Amino acid sequence: MSDLPAALEVVGARWALLIVERLLDGPQRYGDLQRDLGAPTNMLATRLRELEAAGVLRRLPLRHNTRAYALTERGEALREAIDALGRWGATGATGASGAAGATGAY
Repeated sequence: MSDLPAALEVVGARWALLIVERLLDGPQRYGDLQRDLGAPTNMLATRLRELEAAGVLRRLPLRHNTRAYALTERGEALREAIDALGRWGATGATGASGAAGATGAY
C-alpha cells in the first residue's frame, strides 16, 4: 500500500508545496511569502497553520512582534520531491489550461 495518500493529506492542499518550496531557500516572513507567492491572505494563513500543525514548518519569533517561518527536518525532507516535480514541470508538463508553471492559476 502506498503512503502517497498520507503525504498528500499534509502537502496536497492548494499552495502547500509552493510554500514549502519558498521556505527551502531559508526562513521567510509572512509578508514576504504573501508577496512572492501571490496567495490570498486567508489561504496563506490557513496553509501555514496546517503545515505547522503537521510538523513541516515552525514559526520563528522576530523582534517587533513579527514572525518568520522556517522548515523543520520533516519539511526539509521534501526537498528531493519538490526538486523532482520542478524538473518534471520543466519538461513541458502542462495542466488543463495548457500553461506550464503558471503559479497564478494555481
